[in-house]
Amino acid sequence: MTAYIIRRLLLMIPTLWAIITLNFFIIQIAPGGPVEQEMAKMQGINNSALDVISGNNQSDIQQNAPKDEAASKYLGARGLDPAVIKAIEERFGFDKPLMERYWMMLKSYLLFDFGDSFFKGGSVMGLVLERMPVSISLGLWSTLIIYFLCIPLGIYKARNSGSQFDTSTTTLLIALSAIPGFLFAVLLVIIFAGGNYLDWFPLRGLVSDNWDQLSWFGKITDYLWHMVLPTIALTIGGFLGLTLLTKNSFLDEISKQYVMTARAKGNTERQVMYRHVFRNAMLIIIAGFPAAFIGILFAGSLLIEVIFSLEGLGLLGFEAVIQRDYPIMFATLYVFTFIGLIMGLIGDLMYTVVDPRIDFEARG
Repeated sequence: MTAYIIRRLLLMIPTLWAIITLNFFIIQIAPGGPVEQEMAKMQGINNSALDVISGNNQSDIQQNAPKDEAASKYLGARGLDPAVIKAIEERFGFDKPLMERYWMMLKSYLLFDFGDSFFKGGSVMGLVLERMPVSISLGLWSTLIIYFLCIPLGIYKARNSGSQFDTSTTTLLIALSAIPGFLFAVLLVIIFAGGNYLDWFPLRGLVSDNWDQLSWFGKITDYLWHMVLPTIALTIGGFLGLTLLTKNSFLDEISKQYVMTARAKGNTERQVMYRHVFRNAMLIIIAGFPAAFIGILFAGSLLIEVIFSLEGLGLLGFEAVIQRDYPIMFATLYVFTFIGLIMGLIGDLMYTVVDPRIDFEARG
């Protein structure tokens, strides 16, 4: 197993390199980079207007661009002093050739040095670490709630397959999965967060402003109280898949020969289900926990963070894309990819924890 873990860790290096390299060169050719963003800001042009300017065809650019060679590289350079443009390039590091910037980035990322943000100020690593508790809180609590509710429900549905309870709960779960999480979040805000009806839950942030002054019990309560609505909104559509996976996994195991043998020996249905079927049926479900956590953490939290004013990694990455803040864009991509690869390895190791008969060393 040690050799397998080492191989997987070593394979992460070319995977990270390939993803970062591909995205680096794609982003470099995209219009409206940080230099253009800064020039647009100096000229009082907003982001949307800059995007329209960036969409002009090349012939128009050649006709209208200033004769100065330094200024002609940028669509929004008209009317700006070339010395100002050069200073902006030096500020963002765009005075260096493309490949030099690329190699500098790779060297820095090997040391987890992501540099400083172009527009937010401060180190990128500091911003990522500051936002990470919000995203981890949303992803972890949502995943735990989904697992704790779906697994017992799926087992009960398997034991009562085809019953009215099985049919009605499946219908309900399908209906819930059809509700977009952000729309449900808006509904929760309107009803429970001081919208038009009740004011039971806080609307903004991960903790209250006076959190530092609270006792340890008060801090825990305050944190959990802030997490109620966003967690519910994030989990509302996630019950169907895991519930049906659990049900079908147990139904598949129940039909096997060893289950009939266990019943013939006089075991009760509960003993058969939890002593014999549980380990085999739960293999794929438990091993999939890391992947489910990653999916909830990175895929569904952006709009929830916006609605509940939570400063998480999803919102940070979105703001970085809008502002063309390349250090944050690449850093969040790097962190997301790295965490995803680590969790994928943990998911594989979970198979051996659930079923020690599985041996990855014996493959191939």
